[in-house]
Amino acid sequence: MRPPPCKSSPRHPSLLFTSVVTLSVLSLAIVLLYKVDNFVSQTKTVVGHNLEPTPWHQFPPKSFDEETRHARAYKIIQCSYLTCRYRTGDTVPERRRFPASSGSNRTKCPEFFSSIYRDLKPWAASKISKAHLLEAQNYAAFRVLVVGGKLYVDLYYACVQSRAMFTIWGLLQLLRRYPGMVPDVDIMFDCMDKPTIKRTEHQSMPLPLFRYCTTNEHFDIPFPDWSFWGWSEINIRPWHEEFPDIKRGSQTVPWNNRQPFAYWKGNPDVGSPVRMALLECNDTAMWGAQILRQNWSEQAKTGFKESKLSSQCNHKYKIYAEGYAWSVSLKYILACGSVALMISPQYQDFFTRGLIPQNNFWLVDAFDLCPSIKRAVDWGNGHPAEAEALGKRGQQLMESLNMDRVYDYMFHLISEYAKLQDFTPTLPSSAMEVCPESVLCYADDKQTPFLKRSTVFPSQSPPCTLPPPKTDHP
Repeated sequence: MRPPPCKSSPRHPSLLFTSVVTLSVLSLAIVLLYKVDNFVSQTKTVVGHNLEPTPWHQFPPKSFDEETRHARAYKIIQCSYLTCRYRTGDTVPERRRFPASSGSNRTKCPEFFSSIYRDLKPWAASKISKAHLLEAQNYAAFRVLVVGGKLYVDLYYACVQSRAMFTIWGLLQLLRRYPGMVPDVDIMFDCMDKPTIKRTEHQSMPLPLFRYCTTNEHFDIPFPDWSFWGWSEINIRPWHEEFPDIKRGSQTVPWNNRQPFAYWKGNPDVGSPVRMALLECNDTAMWGAQILRQNWSEQAKTGFKESKLSSQCNHKYKIYAEGYAWSVSLKYILACGSVALMISPQYQDFFTRGLIPQNNFWLVDAFDLCPSIKRAVDWGNGHPAEAEALGKRGQQLMESLNMDRVYDYMFHLISEYAKLQDFTPTLPSSAMEVCPESVLCYADDKQTPFLKRSTVFPSQSPPCTLPPPKTDHP
């Protein structure tokens, strides 16, 4: 007996529909993931995602290998696109108003603030045009714009370590300190060490480029460096914490009990001929100098226990030697109250214009290095009262350079610069808004405490009074 013939039953319509929908959803998800991945891979961030190191100063790029692909994508979308947009209180800052009585009691800015006029003089007649900025972009790591009281950044290259993050954080704090008072402005900024806009090469068209230092041979405009808000990689705290601690440390050993030698501790392996030459002066008997190498990698392993700045004020004389260019170490050396022996400085940052040789520091000849150090030490040991007073004047200069004055310098420099623009700043399509929350969103466990502890609140008093520029008489 034959079995009954098999009947082929048609596929159920609902099963076919479900299969099509599932396949469509999967295809859409794959396309969406590809689009998101492509989108994220083109987003540049303050910590260096999708950025190459500056070509004029190479350094190993950050790898971000500790992040998974999906974690990195989530962080970039969250921090760069959502945090500022959806934060609370997202309104245009209202201009800060001060009591009428504060006008008559305004603090006068320190004398060295007048250097702002000198730094901006190349554009006093020509003004700063869009053409200036577009040409300066070739030398910039990033572009900073303030429009309507908000900060926007256009990133071109990565900066070494966390310089970009802490510099941008400092600008955000300026906007918080003086809400609604910082004018609309468009600035090109380089975060590496050496000035690049040579006067001999750019005399016909000076290029406005902000950075941390300059020289008499360059047009670069000096701006407070990132370490005023902290240097997390080597455990240096924000300046408002570091200076008082160094000053207290300087008072633990009375002047007469301090070591009667010149002291330097640092990294000589930074392409600095003067630091390499300084190693030859390490002889307290012959040259009156104690020169020590600083190995930051080893210090990091021990939690920086041997590199605390407040414990390095036990000598009557401390040496300042420039590194690859200028060095942030100068303010910490002066803060000790020791006689600062500065070896023929070539570079200037924004506050060194307040230094006066043989008044608040001692100038050492780089071409007669060891004997010049010895002469300074011999003079100080022979004139202890004068040497102590000279060291104290250097410390007083740093005490006057509190964060109030740092923000005031930033405010006045940016305000005077903005007056020279012959255009209204507008946002390029590649610029992104940055806010305190978005920077903190990217910060790691070491950076976050420094950033949070350097957060400011709206000032109760106006900026110090910047005197008008001096008129040149024929």
